[in-house]
Amino acid sequence: MRVLVVEDERRMAAALQRGLQAEGFAVDLAHDGEEGLHAARHGEYDVVVLDIMLPRLSGYNVCKRLRAEENWVPILMLSAKDGEYDMADGLDLGADDYLTKPFSYVVLVARLRALLRRDAGRRPAVLQAGDLSLDPARRRVERDGAPIELTPREFALLEYLLRRRDEVVSKSEILEHVWDTFDTDPNVVEVYVGYLRRKIDVPFGRNALQTVRGAGYRLAGDGG
Repeated sequence: MRVLVVEDERRMAAALQRGLQAEGFAVDLAHDGEEGLHAARHGEYDVVVLDIMLPRLSGYNVCKRLRAEENWVPILMLSAKDGEYDMADGLDLGADDYLTKPFSYVVLVARLRALLRRDAGRRPAVLQAGDLSLDPARRRVERDGAPIELTPREFALLEYLLRRRDEVVSKSEILEHVWDTFDTDPNVVEVYVGYLRRKIDVPFGRNALQTVRGAGYRLAGDGG
């Protein structure tokens, strides 16, 4: 899933980026409010981590403007302010969650995953396609009851495809949501689809992960 982190303290931003990438997220950074607002407006993000005390435009104003434009991307606010009125202000302006610094990184990741599940229609707690299941919170994948070990990148790829099951997704869409840069060779997607297919399909005699020639890939909702 693709995350935008808007944080002006560069060491903190870099640490968040490294940590979230290790969890399989694709992460973009912005270091002031105006840059963050522009990125949130024009990028297709699954969630935004938004500091409040930002140069040029505060996190409060970023959130307020996005909601005024009916941009409903989930927003988790970060702040050194731990007063109840500060938290209430952030939530009243349209933030979905609020976390005070210093924070537990484990809690941050758990809250991000909770935000990604909040839309129960598209973000159920456990993603399924037939007998193939992926539990984002427990980082567990199973097929017909058998556990499947995936690398963080393979896990992120499968999670994205399961959230878009039965839809054809292009290589560029996959790169945008699973990798961290548009400069990555699109052929890497084909390579990782092959890795994933050999783990979730081949040992079980299934064909869930399908190549749609000239268009991209589709994960069959019935599990293949």
